[in-house]
Amino acid sequence: MKISEVQPGQGDIEVEVEVVSLDEPRSFEKFGKQGRVCNANVKDDSGEIKLTLWNDDIDKVKPGMKIKLTNGYCNEFRGEAQLTTGKFGKLEIEGEGGDAPANDAADAPAEDAPDGE
Repeated sequence: MKISEVQPGQGDIEVEVEVVSLDEPRSFEKFGKQGRVCNANVKDDSGEIKLTLWNDDIDKVKPGMKIKLTNGYCNEFRGEAQLTTGKFGKLEIEGEGGDAPANDAADAPAEDAPDGE
């Protein structure tokens, strides 16, 4: 799949992208648990989109890296499409051979997880 084909509300997204830039991570507290969130700008040959990174995934991703998102979800925030791993997605760093585990659903705010998946 290409970034240009991704639509808000879509699940089961699989894309390979390059990280263009990372915003400064932000801390939050939800249901008594601390967490971190960070937006990254990612691109492929069809376009560019924001990718929301949660907690440990933030430290694994650097600008210039190629990453693969499997079973991702696209939501919309302030009129802008954003990719996320959601509840069941997986983020892999290309060329490292290791998988980054999916986020624990308890760590991610409920409004960012796809409903019914």
